[in-house]
Amino acid sequence: MMTARTSRTPSIDGEAFINRELSWLRFARRVLELARDPEVPLLERVKYAGILGMLHDEFFMKRMSGLKRQIQRGVKKISIDGRSPREEYEACREEILAQVDELAEVMRDQIRPSLSESGYPILDHADLGTDLQAELEAYFKRAVLPILTPLAVDTEHPFPFISSLGLNLAVVIREKKRERFIRIKVPSNRQRWVPLADGLGCVPLEQVIAANLGLLFPSAKIGPVYLFRLTRGAEAEEGGGPNLDDPGVLTTPGSIVEQVASELKARKFAGEVRLQVSAEMPKKMREWLRGQLDCLPDEVYQTDNLLGMADLLRLNVPNHDELRYPRHNPVSHPRLRESSMREPDAIFREICRGDILVHHPYQSFDSSVLHFIESAAMDEQVLAIKLTIYRTSSDSPIIAALLEAARRGKQVAVLVEITARFDEAPNIAWGRLLEKEGVHVSYGVEKLKTHVKLALVLREESDGIRRYVHAGTGNYHTGTARIYEDLGILSCDPELGADVAAVFNELTGATPFQDYRKLLVAPRFMRDRFCELIRREIEHAENGRPCGIKAKMNQLQDPALVRELYQASRAGVPVSLNVRGLCILKPGVPGLSETIRVFSVLGRFLEHGRIYCFENGGDSEIYIGSADWMKRNLDRRVESMAPVTDDVLRNEIKVILDVLENDNHTAWDLQTDGSYVRRKPQDGEPTRAAQQEFIRLAEST
Repeated sequence: MMTARTSRTPSIDGEAFINRELSWLRFARRVLELARDPEVPLLERVKYAGILGMLHDEFFMKRMSGLKRQIQRGVKKISIDGRSPREEYEACREEILAQVDELAEVMRDQIRPSLSESGYPILDHADLGTDLQAELEAYFKRAVLPILTPLAVDTEHPFPFISSLGLNLAVVIREKKRERFIRIKVPSNRQRWVPLADGLGCVPLEQVIAANLGLLFPSAKIGPVYLFRLTRGAEAEEGGGPNLDDPGVLTTPGSIVEQVASELKARKFAGEVRLQVSAEMPKKMREWLRGQLDCLPDEVYQTDNLLGMADLLRLNVPNHDELRYPRHNPVSHPRLRESSMREPDAIFREICRGDILVHHPYQSFDSSVLHFIESAAMDEQVLAIKLTIYRTSSDSPIIAALLEAARRGKQVAVLVEITARFDEAPNIAWGRLLEKEGVHVSYGVEKLKTHVKLALVLREESDGIRRYVHAGTGNYHTGTARIYEDLGILSCDPELGADVAAVFNELTGATPFQDYRKLLVAPRFMRDRFCELIRREIEHAENGRPCGIKAKMNQLQDPALVRELYQASRAGVPVSLNVRGLCILKPGVPGLSETIRVFSVLGRFLEHGRIYCFENGGDSEIYIGSADWMKRNLDRRVESMAPVTDDVLRNEIKVILDVLENDNHTAWDLQTDGSYVRRKPQDGEPTRAAQQEFIRLAEST
């Protein structure tokens, strides 16, 4: 159904682009700088260190594994900035090695000493006194020892399978005439940071295990103990699982569920892309281990830091709220205060008064979007609810509301995207649960990932059936709604409602729809419309009318739209782009992008909302929605962007863009060489941190 069309774009030399992979790693570097920043509360710095570990894990699973496959297959395709796959791989490895070393230094010289000063250190087992070691031994006997499984490697025992991202102990047992290698997996169902009594700190679980191996091997002579960790690619190797892009694969109705389940199983055995080892592991063992795991020499990463840094996200430090950002409690939108929303039909009456823009997490998701869905489930006049699920929480009240609606006899249709990376298994489970309760469940569009963030409620009223919609930028996930910045519009605009209904009919009925009046829908219409809007700004510039482009997105990677932006800059159109993550566009290049400014805002909340604003001669045209300006979003995903037509809401969007643009504390400006420079207030200038300003604005209304 939704097939993509290409747009005519001017030819611009490859030197005008920044490498995608390196730009992504520069985003990781900005996170590293936050972990280093002494002005950031200590436990937030710990969190950023954990986020960097998580980002590195994801980068290896997705990007380095992809580059490795290209190299192995002899792919000669050159990246947009002129690099071969091998050159990209080596450049990424060099940057990652530098970041790993710098993070180790930050942990060793700054974060761990500061944790000690704060009264809750991450301690090394070897440095503990006998009383504390005895305490940990008792914990080990009680909670860890029974579930350990030592696996020997010898002539009778082959090297065991090593799962991705698990932490492992390499134990050497010394016997009379030889040494025996034993692998022990650190159990992931035990807390990584073992707390000491009386809140004295914590000790890494792997050290507790290593120090008490005598209880596991009471008659053995235990030699050195080292740590290692393997990362596998997120995709199965060629031949290891189904190719969902192959038109011959999906031949059975509904077979995508089985295909994705098969892909998940194959992923467990996907090829290795990184072997992390503790720095003290001797070369002989490291080389032997590398050979057993079939790793290449450049896939080995040594570190004297803790392995599995992403686990820092689960470091629980009780009674130290002063070491975190001040607690943030989202406030209800002024038109959705609890006192006026007690009846199930109240929110629908309020939406009929005019569109509502909600800005999360500053304004509450629970009292807006969740309340919208829960009210629809309870309101007797609601006939049907339709919703897309890309990611949602494990105990989702959204799912609970949909189930309640189905039990009350309402028609409920849910589009569950089961190819959402790393959320495939829970999404399949949600889909099956909903089906059992009578919900109409569709599992996406063949060969396209469904990324739209739309909800539709059909309600019978005195003048007929009215459509109510929520068009957002984020997932229907109550957990991330508290830590992700997102936007959404609640509306009963008839044309927008008809468009949203058409999207659902196209998604569930697999029948193309051509006549969208307000929504921009990818992959068939969105790219062309964005190109038209950029070119219209060029016409305004050439005719002396007000012009300009302001945009906020997560990633900017689509070469065609970048070329259009370069043409706009050459015509004198001012362009301000707030791009959180990777960006392949080079700003400020004479004769190419002199009028383009690119910046990135990083703070306590993950910037996730997408906004596209075109000045249009003084009559601004603004869209919010699910799509970044990436080739995958515009060509290989079903995406939607909703227009902001209400004048009050358009002014609210402009305020949001202005606050972000005027940030002088948490914003980073992209330089022409691909590096970023963090903004700082000038002497005597007040600090303006965008996210803090949004908190203030929300609390003042």
